[in-house]
Amino acid sequence: MSEIARTSVIGAGLIGASWAALFLASGRSVAVFDPAAGTEAAVRDHVRTAWPAMTRIGLTKRGDPDRITFHPSPEEAVDGADFIQESVPERIAMKHDTYARIEPRLSSRAIVASSASGLTLGQMQKGWRSPGRFILGHPFNPPHLIPLVELMANEGTQPGVIEAAEAFYADIGKTTIRVQKEVPGHVANRLQAAIWREAIHLVESGVASVGDVDKAIASGPGLRWATMGPTTLFGLGAGQGGLAAFCDHFADTFNGWWDDLGSPRLNAANAKLLEEGLAEANEGRTVAELSQRRDAMLVAIQRALAELEPD
Repeated sequence: MSEIARTSVIGAGLIGASWAALFLASGRSVAVFDPAAGTEAAVRDHVRTAWPAMTRIGLTKRGDPDRITFHPSPEEAVDGADFIQESVPERIAMKHDTYARIEPRLSSRAIVASSASGLTLGQMQKGWRSPGRFILGHPFNPPHLIPLVELMANEGTQPGVIEAAEAFYADIGKTTIRVQKEVPGHVANRLQAAIWREAIHLVESGVASVGDVDKAIASGPGLRWATMGPTTLFGLGAGQGGLAAFCDHFADTFNGWWDDLGSPRLNAANAKLLEEGLAEANEGRTVAELSQRRDAMLVAIQRALAELEPD
């Protein structure tokens, strides 16, 4: 088990509450701050809801859902914490204000990781007097079920901090990657954005409906992507020749496809088109119902993959 025993969650919306559930499942204590009314009830309910799914994929063996406390200020919530996951709204002034408030109260050994998806590490570091123990720790939603965390440090980060964060995240069941160059959206969100851009283009162009585009991903490459990444999979696509043979055989094909890809921009008109298409595809199912089904499927996939892991 990582040396990190006491955690804090600053910002307890959907992402923060999910982090809190996962930290509790790993046997850590969690101190929470969020200024919104009803935070305690909402987070406790989220933990209760998330616990069975985490149990089914083996994440709660050390856990105790009652080791959670709620605090009236971020300063109090981080007092004595070894690891702080910051998930406040992605407004840079709000981030900087939060950092200015908590920095004087942090332990000299504490690590602070931001869940930010739309802000860069460099932008956020400007809110710190000494940003050496502050890193990017961007999850995928919902964090208590999706293993990925994108980590980033830079020349302003103290030696050993990113390695300690990797060890902590691994101990709570996460899979980490390192972002080596600062770009908007990091890695996985840029890949998602590229796919969704073409999905929107296909719908706008009348090639397929919203529902059928979603089916094409979920019942096609999405299943493969749950097992391996695209480059690895294409490396299997030419048999013993590997990726070199695949690239040689399909270079003209892919270059032609890339030349023909769309480049739409999100606007009121295509947002309405997508919303109407999604409503038709979902056949009246609510957001809560769809979320429950998504989580059940995520659990099933991870349990199936776990059976293939060596003992």
